[in-house]
Amino acid sequence: MAAAPAAAPVPGPGPRARPRRGRGPLVLIALFFVAAALLRLASGIGAALARIDEAPPAATAAPPPPAAADPPAALLAALRAREERVGARELALADRLAALERIEAGVADRLAALATAEAGLAATLALAERAAEDDIARLTAVYEAMKPLEAARLFAEMAPEFAAGFLARMRPEAAAAVLAGLEPGLAYTISVLLAGRNAGAPRD
Repeated sequence: MAAAPAAAPVPGPGPRARPRRGRGPLVLIALFFVAAALLRLASGIGAALARIDEAPPAATAAPPPPAAADPPAALLAALRAREERVGARELALADRLAALERIEAGVADRLAALATAEAGLAATLALAERAAEDDIARLTAVYEAMKPLEAARLFAEMAPEFAAGFLARMRPEAAAAVLAGLEPGLAYTISVLLAGRNAGAPRD
């Protein structure tokens, strides 16, 4: 048989590991920095708390600004005053229009009355002209019926234009008899007036 292998030697406890040198001062330096950071943090927190305490309490409870949709009182008053002025102007214009309409109606009534009066006056003048024409025709007939010498004495007292008007209406033989009874100067004047009255008459 083969011989059994020899057992491996069991290692015994070796020498202890030596602590690393230099770690202690590094730890102290780190602790120092940590402490300094904590102190700075604590001082910053204290300053922030102090600023919060010093802030005015009204700033946190400030009322909200008024809504932009609400106009100020002065603007409302101006708008109302303007609306009142516009309303007063509209009322004044309405009164003026009503007055103008009344004036136009009065003018129309007056024009109608004037037209009626004019028509009546024209009718009256026509009646007066017809009456005057009738009176002149009757007087002409009377003068023709008178004796020539008596008619001549009346025509001598008339204005030449008036006498010429009657003689123009009389029959030629009666007018010739009256002219024969007048003074030559007056008869000549009346004859000239009679010729002038018919000078513009058409000959054809």
